[in-house]
Amino acid sequence: MALPAIAPYPMPATDELPANRVEWTVDPSRAVLLVHDLQNHFLSAYDPSAAPIPELLSHVAELKKKAARLGIPVLYTAQPGGQSPQERGLQQDFWGPGLPAEPHAAAIAAAVAPDEGDTVLTKWKYSAFVRTDLLERLREQGRDQIVITGVYAHIGVLMTACDAWMQDIQAFVVADAVADFSAEDHAMALRWAAGRCAVVTGARAVFEGDRSAPSSGYGADARTGAA
Repeated sequence: MALPAIAPYPMPATDELPANRVEWTVDPSRAVLLVHDLQNHFLSAYDPSAAPIPELLSHVAELKKKAARLGIPVLYTAQPGGQSPQERGLQQDFWGPGLPAEPHAAAIAAAVAPDEGDTVLTKWKYSAFVRTDLLERLREQGRDQIVITGVYAHIGVLMTACDAWMQDIQAFVVADAVADFSAEDHAMALRWAAGRCAVVTGARAVFEGDRSAPSSGYGADARTGAA
């Protein structure tokens, strides 16, 4: 039930991204940037010197800088350490006790640590919307777009994107600013998001208005099927 040891794998290239069903673009006046669960505990499953981690942290750091320049609020999720079984709920059954009650494990990675003015939400479940005030914050600020980065792509990132869709919040999953248990899990998360609830884009393009992606590679089937 502990986190797996995650073998290195390459970040998806631009020409491997799935075809998106929709053509949303990020509007800085409507968007927030979410840094999802980039805590030392979750990153400890990876080799920090091997792909995809250097790219992940570099791209998230660059997106934070761009967001600051564009006036886009930056929010983080972080799970608390030392949760009781009651606080863990069913996550206890799937993943065990979770983060230890140790400050370094719970801390957000130094390379992408919050800056003054950023918001850190205490997170309890897969989705960043569950048992948090994320939706209320978005409504209060008049924002209806969320750009999602972090780990793990096929779990919390994907569930957050899907929950955003259910609240009529446009979600953007940054393909090379998320990471997962494997290349296969990463690819599956991108395909599902692009076909069902979000726009999948790259870190270089997300704030530039370029949503183009070929209908090949990871996403050949993204436009097929029905809800």
